[in-house]
Amino acid sequence: MTIEALPQQPEYRRRALEIFIHVGLVVLLATACLLILRPFLPLITWGIIIAIAAHPAYNKLRTWLGGRGKLAAVLCTLTFLAMLIVPAVLLTDTMIGGLEAMTTHIRDGSISIPPPPSRIASWPLIGTPLYDAWNMATTNLTGLMKSFGPHLRPVVSWLFSTSAGLGLAVLQFILSIVVAGFLLANSPGGAAISRSLANRLFGAHGPEFHELAKSTIRSVVNGIIGVAVIQSIAAGLGFLFAGLPGAGLWTLFFLIAAILQAGAIVLIPAVIYVFAVASTTKAVLFLIWCIVVALMDNVLKPLLLGRGVAVPILVIFLGAIGGFIAIGIIGLFIGAVVLSVGYKLFLAWLEGPAAAEQGI
Repeated sequence: MTIEALPQQPEYRRRALEIFIHVGLVVLLATACLLILRPFLPLITWGIIIAIAAHPAYNKLRTWLGGRGKLAAVLCTLTFLAMLIVPAVLLTDTMIGGLEAMTTHIRDGSISIPPPPSRIASWPLIGTPLYDAWNMATTNLTGLMKSFGPHLRPVVSWLFSTSAGLGLAVLQFILSIVVAGFLLANSPGGAAISRSLANRLFGAHGPEFHELAKSTIRSVVNGIIGVAVIQSIAAGLGFLFAGLPGAGLWTLFFLIAAILQAGAIVLIPAVIYVFAVASTTKAVLFLIWCIVVALMDNVLKPLLLGRGVAVPILVIFLGAIGGFIAIGIIGLFIGAVVLSVGYKLFLAWLEGPAAAEQGI
């Protein structure tokens, strides 16, 4: 039988048509499921990430409670909710109170800005413009607001949209923590499903890649988000010591910037402000503390990022930052996991399974 004659056979055509129909139905079903679950995918994804990151602590707590897993899951959920809600409420209260006070002062004309110290004018590069703008704000605040009004409108609009986005993000994280609590309470079943999925996708290397994905997520939580939180706490203490107005809001900005690996940028205006209004000794101490905070990640990141993961730290870091740039904050985890798995698969293809197992 020739190859040209093969497609003409009725049995061959029937089987090909059946395969095409079956594949089409599977694709259609998968697409329909994704469309239905699309509104919940961020919640589920974050819930899985939080559950994986918290699972070691959950296991210890469950052991202390005599194996009562559901009680341990409830306690973990309540703890995470408190860690999220309490700072959010305090920050919101601070922001609302500050805005109300500023609005009141602007309406009754009682707002006043102290004159700039004379030493600011002697600063190189920025000294003279900063002194002139500050002096104008002291003597003619209304004129300054009018001159900078067109430039401030986009900033104000961005601040309002960002505040609304942060509110939605907090609500999303609250729901994600609840999802994580359910996943922790049913962690044995979830682990069995994830192992089966890894085995189906990667065959004999399924257990290896299952462990790789799990350890990579925990590494990113500890090495990027964990380090950013530690830096933010240290920076917040420095802001309080320096008497920076809106220290809580500055700390939030620093946390976001630290996750983006750009925390030092937020410290620069804070240092300039403290040097302008505080004594030299206090300003120098604050500057030293800010340098310590900025360099803190150089010590903590090598200790926490990549810990327990059989891929180089650089691969995880590039995957996390690249994923964030591509798809947002959740890309920190998805990018790190995808690039780590891709790195291991590349090694397996390049030099064989032995090289991939050695984590070269």
